[in-house]
Amino acid sequence: MPFHAMPMGSAPGGGVVHISHTFGAFAAILVDGSVVTWGDSQSGADSSAVAALLTEGVVQVVATDGAFAAMKANGSVVTWGSGGRGGDSSAVAALLTEGVVQVCGNCGTFVARLSNGSVVTWGSSHFGGDSSAVAQHLTEGVVQVCGTNTACAALMIDGSVVTWGDDAAGGDSSGVALLLREGVIELFSNYKDFVALKADGSVVFWGDAGFWSHEGDIISVTGSGGAFAAIRQNGCVLTWGDDAEGGDSSEVAALLTEGVVHICGIEQAFAAIKADGSVALGDSKTWVAIPQQLLLF
Repeated sequence: MPFHAMPMGSAPGGGVVHISHTFGAFAAILVDGSVVTWGDSQSGADSSAVAALLTEGVVQVVATDGAFAAMKANGSVVTWGSGGRGGDSSAVAALLTEGVVQVCGNCGTFVARLSNGSVVTWGSSHFGGDSSAVAQHLTEGVVQVCGTNTACAALMIDGSVVTWGDDAAGGDSSGVALLLREGVIELFSNYKDFVALKADGSVVFWGDAGFWSHEGDIISVTGSGGAFAAIRQNGCVLTWGDDAEGGDSSEVAALLTEGVVHICGIEQAFAAIKADGSVALGDSKTWVAIPQQLLLF
């Protein structure tokens, strides 16, 4: 495995403010807006081809499995790494010189949202890099882009949703199309499924696990690898999905009936922060309640 390391002395800007990673490499944004990369050269660690563009002004770095995309303060985007995973953006380079306000990456595709509400995609066509089938819907009015591992979704200013990419991982939303025509205020995802939160507190779900909707008073949703956790207006939590990845919260249900203000998800578990400062965390096998007085770190 070719390995590329950036000498410590080459980072004069000092402190790291953010780190992103592919399967085999890391990219760090320093406080001066420059980028440092290291790891497997074939997975994005070798940024020498674009080094001159990464010395200042970088405000965000996102990754696919094998490539990075850096968004700069001037609204341009710089890419490097595996060409088939989005490292080669030459086909859309003219569209990435200014005006980019958000970049989203999945396993093999990048999606850039521009200030004029349009969307630019590149990378693996199977994962959403080819958005030609829905291109007519993505020329204006996009306010959020979101991805599963292999599909993409765009929230429009009118509250509708457009999807593309791998049908089995959320690219096909036909089963809930009528529910996605209006009223959506935010999109969420895990590895293979999307959730749309609507203004009335209901959620719409589609992807690998099928299609369904839930009426209620939900205010936020968080994804793990294969499950979701939602906070309701009264502070209780609703979970669903793969039991082994946080979908089954029965062991800690008594702790999730009220007072939850934030949920964080990792691949196989969730942690819920409550208003009193306590935390309930775990997966399908082990749940732990951490009282407030232990949260001093």
